[in-house]
Amino acid sequence: MTQNKKLNFIVIDDSKLDCFIAEKIIRNTGKCEQIRSFLKAKDALEFISNSSHDDQSRTIILVDIQMPIMNGFEFVEAFEQLPESIVNNYTIYIISSSINEADLSKVHNYRSVKQFLNKPLTSNNLSVLVG
Repeated sequence: MTQNKKLNFIVIDDSKLDCFIAEKIIRNTGKCEQIRSFLKAKDALEFISNSSHDDQSRTIILVDIQMPIMNGFEFVEAFEQLPESIVNNYTIYIISSSINEADLSKVHNYRSVKQFLNKPLTSNNLSVLVG
C-alpha cells in the first residue's frame, strides 16, 4: 500500500456514541477516503454484499463483538461465506471491551480477522492499522 493511498472504513457497533468516536478518530488520521457506520451487523453485511468492489480499494472493517441480533462473530462467519472477490477487499478488526479469554482466542479462528483491538478506539491503536 502506498503512503498516500486513502482507505475506506466500515464501523459496526450498536452504540451510536462508539460509532461517533470511531468516525472522529478515523477522520483525524487524514488517511480516510470514506467512512460508513452501521448499528446493525446485518445491515453492514447487506451493504458489503451489494457494493461494487474495485481491486484498488481497500476497506477496513471495525466490528464490535457484543451486539444484539447478529454479534461480531456471527458477522465474521457470514462475511467469510461471501465470494472471495468480495472478501479480499476487506480487512476486519474486532473491537471490543471484552476481556473474556474465550473471545480473545476465538478471534484467531477467522482467516479474515487481522487483530483484536480494545475499546475505546484510540488514535494510537488506529495508527497501527493505517500505518
